Amino acid sequence: MKIEQLYTSCLAQGAYYISSEGEAAIIDPLRESQPYVDKAENDKVKIKYVFETHFHADFVSGHVDLARKTNSTIIFGPGAKTDYPCHIAKDQEEFIVGKIKIRAIHTPGHTPESTTYLLINEDGNNHAIFTGDTLFIGDVGRPDLAITNNITKEELAGNLYDSLRNKIMTLEDNVLIYPAHGAGSACGKNMSDETFSTLGEQRKSNYALRDDMTKAEFIGELLEGMPPPPSYFRQNALLNKNGYNNFDDVLVKSNKALTIDEFKNHMVSKNSLVIDVRHQNEFIKKHIPNSLFVGLNGSFATWVGTIIKDIHQPIILIVDKGKEEEAITRLARVGCDNCLGYLDGGISAWEKSGNPTSDLESISANNFVEMLKLNKINILDVRKESEFETQHIESSINSPLAEIHENLDLINTNEKSYVHCAGGYRSVIAISILKANGINNLINIAGGFNEIKKTNLNENCYRSELTISN
Repeated sequence: MKIEQLYTSCLAQGAYYISSEGEAAIIDPLRESQPYVDKAENDKVKIKYVFETHFHADFVSGHVDLARKTNSTIIFGPGAKTDYPCHIAKDQEEFIVGKIKIRAIHTPGHTPESTTYLLINEDGNNHAIFTGDTLFIGDVGRPDLAITNNITKEELAGNLYDSLRNKIMTLEDNVLIYPAHGAGSACGKNMSDETFSTLGEQRKSNYALRDDMTKAEFIGELLEGMPPPPSYFRQNALLNKNGYNNFDDVLVKSNKALTIDEFKNHMVSKNSLVIDVRHQNEFIKKHIPNSLFVGLNGSFATWVGTIIKDIHQPIILIVDKGKEEEAITRLARVGCDNCLGYLDGGISAWEKSGNPTSDLESISANNFVEMLKLNKINILDVRKESEFETQHIESSINSPLAEIHENLDLINTNEKSYVHCAGGYRSVIAISILKANGINNLINIAGGFNEIKKTNLNENCYRSELTISN
């Protein structure tokens, strides 16, 4: 028996490859299915099943393409309804993979169809559970992502409480927990950096598994401070339920070098969104006016899905040579299949053809602090609300990047605003969005809050939940 966790950091997502005696199963695969096919061929095993823990909202799964390529069966949990062939498992139904069994345990709560898969090893012992978004390391899944409208998040939270206590916590302490996500995913509030654990360890450390917790307390704690889900979540969940474009076809269509004239034509006639995926330092120096920055060096797909209004909008790319396929693949992981290509020669070709460029003003954290000591200045903090509440600069305004479109009126357009995040990635995304909306008096703070904290800024200039200066 072999279990491999295939973890994708930019999505904070874990897929799983399980094999035994010439047969294999894949759990929650990524959009691009060929790596799983290649792995199975290298191991000389046949992929028999593709298990889906639920209708994922934060990425488009590769189950449809993978099943088609390998003639395997897609398995969903009770209550799931799809527009493509699959097997809807009954609660406690078992599936044979070589010499092991995989048991479907219906654990509704994150979504109505959410199912945990229990792996029973060759000796007949409970070995591991693949929990999807039902149980994370240090957290549990949010209950507000169901694509059906006939159940509330409060009802789903109550279902999750019951699923955890009646289905999962009845298992042995040494059972391994393999979740679908880790820290950085928007599918939970407080996930650990660890990507697997044991049930015994989670009983000790996970707030949601406390023995003395009532259902009402669980619902209250789970829903407290939960930010709204990114707008693309529902669109991705529907693609996972109804089906989607073949990924190989998307890659062929999108991986196209565009001439300057073709690029300009797409900008105008097709109202394409220009996304610059280079490093933020390169974007700061020079970029196409009104283009959006979302760098491949960060959580690229998640932020693209979050900040654009429609995942079907045409997209054209500014990308470093050799990174084109990576950018297109990562866009497709969140359902952005309408990429029309990339500018051949990139920003250099654009400038050599006599086209205008723009830049961003950026200052060091030390220079920012010296200005702050001398003047009252406008500070825009685009970190998450939870980060802001932990510690922030006195008098700064918080507008989380995920909500920047809704908070345009918070920006003082008549004066300069100094923008920061934690490390300098999100702030450049935010500034590119604001500039595209006609707001130009913006200065980036290089290195963000992490660098600001290293300066000699007086502690009285900080505000937090624990220490509040007057």
